[in-house]
Amino acid sequence: MSIASAVSTLLDQFHARRPVRAWSLIITIYGDAIVPRGGRLWLGSLLDIMALFRIDSGHVRTAMSRLTSDGWLKREKAGRNSYYRLTRQAEGRFNAATQRIYVPHAPAFDGRLRLALIGPGGNRTKARPALEKAGFAALTPTTYVAVTDPSPPLPAIDGLFLVHADPADDMHALAAMAWKLDALATAYRAFVARFTPLARALDKTGKITAADALVARVLLIHEFRRIVLRDPGLPAALLPPNWPGTAARQLAARLYRRLIADSEKYLDAEAQDREGPLPPPGNGFSARFA
Repeated sequence: MSIASAVSTLLDQFHARRPVRAWSLIITIYGDAIVPRGGRLWLGSLLDIMALFRIDSGHVRTAMSRLTSDGWLKREKAGRNSYYRLTRQAEGRFNAATQRIYVPHAPAFDGRLRLALIGPGGNRTKARPALEKAGFAALTPTTYVAVTDPSPPLPAIDGLFLVHADPADDMHALAAMAWKLDALATAYRAFVARFTPLARALDKTGKITAADALVARVLLIHEFRRIVLRDPGLPAALLPPNWPGTAARQLAARLYRRLIADSEKYLDAEAQDREGPLPPPGNGFSARFA
């Protein structure tokens, strides 16, 4: 398979999902490609980029209106031109997501599980959201499990009890049930299957156009972030053998590093903000997937 065919197949797969969420793809473009280069983009440049993904201007304008009204983007006018950048609230969300997408994280694990038990007289309505916010996953409607002490600390809730437990021999089965690892593993395997043809094509020919590199890079992160942001990031001791998330991250890192230089050439030549061409990426950009 040629590189062009591999990228075209990725686009076909993206459009095979219904509905095609242009707004979600725009969020990926901003987070991955625009924020590192000043964060502001001319609408005309965005329309050209989205055309590479076979998304017409009408859908883009509708998506931008939605993102602006929902507080994700802020619009700036200069004459007849419109420029968009992330709001401060959206930037905060991106900073947290960026760490999970581009930086591998293996949490410390002391070998003991934290169990939260909601007793018969406990306030389940109050306890459940507090437990989920503190990093607990549900084993049953009244039993939750975590791998570290609650962060943030749990508030005082009547009928809620916290205990430490030494893992049993079926620790992997418990983790798989609590954090729904089977579904996550299936998603990681599908990601590897989807992007392996592109990796093979790049290994074979090595040449890719700037436009195809940008499309492939954005689709790579778009698909990877959809999975990794659902991943609880468990310690290796709790994951099943041959965890597919490891292979998925390795593939994402290898492809991203291979695509980054050519995709940036497209942004250098075609993308503009109010001052003209986008500035170069800022500090920390080169450390992605390092």
